[in-house]
Amino acid sequence: MKAIMVMYDSLNRHMLPNHGCDWTLAPNFTRLAERVVTFDNHYVGSMPCMPARRELHTGRYNFLHRSWGPHEPFDDSTFMEMKRNDIYSHLVSDHYHYWEDGGSTYHHRYSSWVNVRGQEGDHWKGHVADPDVPEHYGRLARHFLVNRQYMTEEHLTPQAQTFAEGLEFLETNHGEDNWYLQIETFDPHEPFFTLKQWKDKYNHEWDGPEFEWPNYERVTEDPDAQEYLRYQYAALLTQCDHYLGKVIDFMDDHNMWDDTMLMVVTDHGFLLGEHEWWGKMRMPWYNEIAHIPLFIWDPRLGVQGERRASLTQTIDLGPTILDFFDLDIPGDMQGSPLRAVMDDDTPHRQAALFGMFGGHVNVTDGRYIYMRAPDPGNSPLYHYTLMPSHLRRPFSTDELRHMTWHAPLSFSKDCPVMRIPSSGPVGRSPDLFETRLFDLENDPEQNHPLDDSALERQMIDKMVQVMAGNDAPAEQYERLGLGAPGGR
Repeated sequence: MKAIMVMYDSLNRHMLPNHGCDWTLAPNFTRLAERVVTFDNHYVGSMPCMPARRELHTGRYNFLHRSWGPHEPFDDSTFMEMKRNDIYSHLVSDHYHYWEDGGSTYHHRYSSWVNVRGQEGDHWKGHVADPDVPEHYGRLARHFLVNRQYMTEEHLTPQAQTFAEGLEFLETNHGEDNWYLQIETFDPHEPFFTLKQWKDKYNHEWDGPEFEWPNYERVTEDPDAQEYLRYQYAALLTQCDHYLGKVIDFMDDHNMWDDTMLMVVTDHGFLLGEHEWWGKMRMPWYNEIAHIPLFIWDPRLGVQGERRASLTQTIDLGPTILDFFDLDIPGDMQGSPLRAVMDDDTPHRQAALFGMFGGHVNVTDGRYIYMRAPDPGNSPLYHYTLMPSHLRRPFSTDELRHMTWHAPLSFSKDCPVMRIPSSGPVGRSPDLFETRLFDLENDPEQNHPLDDSALERQMIDKMVQVMAGNDAPAEQYERLGLGAPGGR
């Protein structure tokens, strides 16, 4: 058996024709829907990039115990389990965070890997002289301005190179058995950089400042600039769609549908002006961020062109891959295979927990979403880790000076862990912390928070139950004002 995962970063469900968008150009996503099961109730777990990838590996939530960071010594890994059982895994990615301090241990879990350079702020090409900075809205990073000078033709863009490497693996190995390929592109993550051929698909007139990379802030730009940025995202989405089509074509041309699983996934979405916000991470986890697309073809079942309503999450992906290869699922994985959901929409879970370390803790049962804000001081809050590294640097000596040892967690394989005080997420101010409750059936755009104490108590019970099942630290209940498990 063989499996291919095509993974995007910041792929918005609400911008896909598969989920009702009527103006973006994504014919291969439409074509994909005819060949796969579409999951209509799929949610993130831990935000953002590398926490989501830790969930892909470990099949369990990350965000209650630690922020962004490396693979832990005690972590299970979907891909290590495959390697131990002679299933070859290959990662092709331009997602440059894999090669930074806070993600540099994940790619080693695969049998082999390819690192495509140049996305966003990747420290790639060496220019001593500072580049010219054009007039712009939002952000521009020095390394991005340097890198894009080397992307003047389509085949030189990181996404094009990533899919070319993936297709090379397929050309070499499609006749072999027992392998997994992960083609993972950073796109359509910001900056929304594309060449003219993709922008011209939308024929959008714009003579204002450059605007490809919004700050994670409230929207302040004029309506024309807002519309322009959405077209920038759409152009990049259309490029993503084009290369997805190449994978589908290859599977068609080589008759791979009979023995090859195809999964098309993302880590999270992105706010493009909805709720008067750009981005992710600073604001509450609205569905534009948390409710994400998922498409799977499983040749064992042969189910295609159908939709599923059961509630699923990122933590289910690793167990689904292991199940496909008929491998045992490690006991510490909390996710479970999606085979029964694909088969007949068997209910999968009663509640899904999601969020980012130190931010809101959110829970949904598929109908309601409850966003529980921490107390104004957002404390106490601790990291639990044996790999003390932030995104781009190790923990400082000032942080480590206050470290204490903590007894083993339920999933740390009898290893004690470091307990390190945290001041919470960067950029979060007290005015952003507000508890909210939404009814997705009657208010799908989440514009009208409910005031229903009985329903809130029900959602708190679901939240606490899932937190307890994840061995959430006691202080997480305290910072959320919930008291001990089972309290209010």
